[in-house]
Amino acid sequence: MQTFWQTSRYRIDLSRPRVMGIVNVTPDSFSDGGRYASTRSALAHCEKLVVEGAHILDIGGESSRPGTPPVPVEDELARVLPVLREAVTLGIPVSVDTYKPQVMRQALDLGADIINDIWAQRQPGAAEATAAHAQCGICLMHMHGEPRTMHRSPMEGDAVPQIAAFLRDASDRLQALGVDRSRIAWDPGIGFGKTVDQNFALLARQQDLLAAGYPLVAGWSRKSSLGTITGLPINERLVASVAAALLAVERGAHVVRVHDVKETLAALKVRAAMHSMTGNNNSDTKTNP
Repeated sequence: MQTFWQTSRYRIDLSRPRVMGIVNVTPDSFSDGGRYASTRSALAHCEKLVVEGAHILDIGGESSRPGTPPVPVEDELARVLPVLREAVTLGIPVSVDTYKPQVMRQALDLGADIINDIWAQRQPGAAEATAAHAQCGICLMHMHGEPRTMHRSPMEGDAVPQIAAFLRDASDRLQALGVDRSRIAWDPGIGFGKTVDQNFALLARQQDLLAAGYPLVAGWSRKSSLGTITGLPINERLVASVAAALLAVERGAHVVRVHDVKETLAALKVRAAMHSMTGNNNSDTKTNP
C-alpha cells in the first residue's frame, strides 16, 4: 500500500489518517447554505480550519448537491481563485474541487496541490490539464450519472466491484498520459448516485477498494445516507458524520473529507490513544504534511 500522496508542494505522509477540511465558496451548498460564499468569509474559514488542525484544505466553487445546475467557468474562477491565492500561504496542502480543465489549470498555476475531481477526469481536457503538471495530486471520485439527475436513477447491483473497476480504469488512463501513480488517490463518491445500502456496503467492504493500492479518501460528512438512518436533518448530523469518518479510518481510509475538523480530530485522537496501547502506531498526531 502506498504510504504517501505526492502533490504539487507536499509529499503527504499517509502513515497517519489525514483530515481534509471542506471550504465551500458557493451560495447553494447543501451543507452550509452559502455561509462561506464571500472571499472574506471563506478565507476566515480556511484559517479557522488550519487552527483546528486540518491537514488539507479543499476549496470548491460549485455545489454538487443533487439537482444543481453547472456553474459557468467565469463564475467558478471568480469564487475560487481569490480564496486559493491566500490559502496556499497557510502552510498546508490545498485541494481545489473542480472538474473543469480551465479551473484546474489556473488553480495549479496559483499553487494548488491537489485537483479533486468528481468526474474522475472524464471531462474533455481535464486529464491533459493535470497530466501536464509536474506532480500535482489528483483525487478521482466515482459518480453515477451527473449532479442534476443522479438522485433519480441510482446505481443498480453490487456497487463495490463496479466502483473499483471504474476507478482502476480512470487511474490507468492517467498513468498512460505519464501521471505517476503516487499522485493518484481514490474516492468512492459516497452519495453520488448510490443508494443508502450501497453507500454502507462501500464502508463495510472498504478493503475491496484498498486492494488496488491507491490511497482512499472518504467523504461521509453530513451526507443524506446519514440522515436517512438517523432521521436527523443536515445541521444535526455532526455525531453521525464523526462516527462515519472514524469507521472509515478504522477500515483503512487515509483521508477523511469533513466539515467538522476539530470534532473529527478529537475522535481520531481517542482512536490513536487506544491503538497506542495495542502496539498500533497509526496515530493522527499532527505533523508536517
